[in-house]
Amino acid sequence: MNATRFLAAMVLGTAIGVNQANAQCSGNAGSCNSTNTVSATVNALVKLGMSAATTTLSSPTADQVDIGANLADAGPTFTVKANRSWTLNIKTTNASNWTYVGSNGGTKPISDLTWSNAVAGTYVGISSSDALFLSGASATNGAAAQVFFKTVWAAGFTLPSNAPGVYSLPVVFTLSAP
Repeated sequence: MNATRFLAAMVLGTAIGVNQANAQCSGNAGSCNSTNTVSATVNALVKLGMSAATTTLSSPTADQVDIGANLADAGPTFTVKANRSWTLNIKTTNASNWTYVGSNGGTKPISDLTWSNAVAGTYVGISSSDALFLSGASATNGAAAQVFFKTVWAAGFTLPSNAPGVYSLPVVFTLSAP
């Protein structure tokens, strides 16, 4: 048993001596050099600036509801910063309809909000799944972007999508550097 303790103490003492020796330096010429290598990991970095957290859309007039209309509104502008290629996606968190506040049974499908990344571009109905809004193939210190909306107001005063009240829809923009 004493021999086992002695052997364990000898192994432990040797291990401590080796660790201390790795951190020490000696030299016969009056100087000593030791090297320590440092490293840092830079992850994929993104930063999204948005000009406003809310957008007020145009309310339809009686004439526009009578014939049906698509009303255009400019949405927020964005500044995209990323240290590699990036994508900016758009979606809503509502499953099928706008959120309605009122007492007249308003129901407006989410697809009645269409969007584009260019004022004269192709407009697409928003959905609850991510859709590519814009992308960049390389790093950027501030790519500019803007969203443009068109709200569909179907023809007819009796339609639930034209009932008086307040309709709102959360629009989520997600910037990632995959």
